[in-house]
Amino acid sequence: HYQNIFLNFKHIFLYLLIKMKTKLLILILSVFLTNLPAQNSNYTILISFDGFRWDYMDRGITPNLNKIEKNGVRASSLIPVYPSKTFPNHYSIITGMYPENHGIIGNTMYDPVYDETYKISDNNAVTNPRWYKAEAFWETAKNFGIKTASYFWPGSELTLDYRRPDYFEKYDHHRPYLTRIDGVISWLSMPYNERPKFITLYFDATDSYGHRFGPTGLEIDSAITYLDDITGVLLEKIKLAGLSDSVNLIFVSDHGMTAVDRSKVINIDSVLSGFDYQVYITGSVMLIKPGINSEDKIIEHLRKNQRHFKTYRKSEVPDFYRFSKNTQIPEIVLVSALGWELTNDENYEGFLRWNSKGNHGYEKDMLDMHGFFLAMGPDFRKSYKTGSLRNIDIYPLLCEIFGIPVRSGVDGDLERIQFILSKYENRYFKTTAE
Repeated sequence: HYQNIFLNFKHIFLYLLIKMKTKLLILILSVFLTNLPAQNSNYTILISFDGFRWDYMDRGITPNLNKIEKNGVRASSLIPVYPSKTFPNHYSIITGMYPENHGIIGNTMYDPVYDETYKISDNNAVTNPRWYKAEAFWETAKNFGIKTASYFWPGSELTLDYRRPDYFEKYDHHRPYLTRIDGVISWLSMPYNERPKFITLYFDATDSYGHRFGPTGLEIDSAITYLDDITGVLLEKIKLAGLSDSVNLIFVSDHGMTAVDRSKVINIDSVLSGFDYQVYITGSVMLIKPGINSEDKIIEHLRKNQRHFKTYRKSEVPDFYRFSKNTQIPEIVLVSALGWELTNDENYEGFLRWNSKGNHGYEKDMLDMHGFFLAMGPDFRKSYKTGSLRNIDIYPLLCEIFGIPVRSGVDGDLERIQFILSKYENRYFKTTAE
């Protein structure tokens, strides 16, 4: 009896649902669409000048960049994450996460779980999604139907389709800069519905020349000048495409550069002769895996002999580094002083042969490690200067520009950067002569 009543009720419900399905679907869709964030119709190009230090624009040799400054936003500097290396910082910019959370803790790193080493020169490692623990902005954007593209950026070539931009180029260090710009313009010239709204673009000149010749002198000035010239070409080609009024340009760098010389190299194997340990990373930061029951003795010995570096247990690394909560970081972390480098017997001769005049990777709050931030376009305030910004806040900034929600759990904070957008200009107090 009760089963018959239930079946009759079920049939009545299905009949009413079929009759009302059109109105019901319209109601559901209207509620859903009403609560969707309003998306921006402008285009945004995120451009990285690798190793472009915060003060390179003050040398009087960047007329195109200074023109953007006058018509847009310039920050005093862009604060990197630690370590101030290329891959960790590019991935922090695009994910809004610290390296300990997004997984790319260095240009080289060792994973003890899989017994594998990541090197930026190893294409199999660079394209393996397992190393990349956070969601890049192009992934977020794709979830909201926004087409994206990348003319080079760490993490843009992963072997999983849904984790890559819709369009991307495989990294080619020697690809001519004008070819890269033409590639971006060709994407912006695609049929409207196929055109990417967000694009990344990468240039290495100031990093390459900074390492080889140092952050001062005619050589680095020539690299700065060339990037400024390239900026002028990009501006002109955007203008010829008729998109000047609808393209946001955001210029960033992953880190700065400081002068170094070969007299400032410390061979930790000489310091720890006779101890049982393994070295995972060398350079401005060194990661050490102590042998069984040797951690305390190694730390004690390092602290007695530390000159131009600091010794930390992994559990005691200060919070401002945000460099401890990751399985790829072993028990001992050494942080070198600005301009000093840590190595071992295996890599010592290589350091000397490299004969670099400039380097980075040091503590993020050292001014020499700061990069630059410059932005111009319909979504940015004009002729506006601000203090130092943090590169982890660029991800939420991009979300705000495109009108999509910031995913939960990111380290970046929109409130620290949103004021540079034109939509917020009148929400903040102004000093007037009244």
